[in-house]
Amino acid sequence: MPPPHAAESVSPEPESVNTHYDTRLPELSWPRRVQIPIIAAAVYSVIRILGPTLRYEVLGWQHAERVYARKRQCIWAFWHRVIIPVVWWARDRGIVVMNTTAFDGQWTRKVIECLGFGTAQGSSSRGGLRGLAIMARRLAEGRDCAFTIDGPRGPRYIAKPGPVMLARKSGCPILVFHLGVDRGKTFEKTWDHFLLPAPFARTIMLFAPPIYVPQDADAAMLELKQAEMQRELERVRDLAEQWFSLTEDERARQRASFSA
Repeated sequence: MPPPHAAESVSPEPESVNTHYDTRLPELSWPRRVQIPIIAAAVYSVIRILGPTLRYEVLGWQHAERVYARKRQCIWAFWHRVIIPVVWWARDRGIVVMNTTAFDGQWTRKVIECLGFGTAQGSSSRGGLRGLAIMARRLAEGRDCAFTIDGPRGPRYIAKPGPVMLARKSGCPILVFHLGVDRGKTFEKTWDHFLLPAPFARTIMLFAPPIYVPQDADAAMLELKQAEMQRELERVRDLAEQWFSLTEDERARQRASFSA
């Protein structure tokens, strides 16, 4: 099973993948503006040093392969907590990520674009619909899109509706996943319980089956799909987080179930 960055490349479009609908950035004080490149360089360096040491086991990737075989793209959704190991695994593929225009989003944008992602500027409070519009365009152009689904500031583990809205608009399915590690540090004072894997950590990535949203879905159907997405996010999170405490027989059973 190839990693996502080894997938077939997409022919370049005349317009850059990083073109934004919403480029209106909030006013920041000069100390904040100075901090943006410094923080971005530090975070990027950590990812570049740590990433190559991580060992990934991936279960459920066949769901994505089936979507691609049908000539569709994927809308990825995952919890903000695991963003560091995820962005390394999914690097250099041009996946378009919803990115807030606030301070955190400005340095985050620099990091993820250096790792080969595109960004759609917007959030639930600023330019969100513009961000969804450009993500829909990128899906039509043959690029996947992704959401840190409880970002940028929480509440932790509460999925936001962006992927469901985008799935209805585009006809592309939502695929949720989570990642667990055998060794790492959880920063419990952060809003997302941010996870920093230890060097050479083993990781497990669990992908759930795709969630399709009818393009004529009404409000009640959107609520049902939102609830389904929340349940699947919680299911793969709970299993991935406890993976390395399971017995080998239990892990074998789970591997079999995720291979179906």
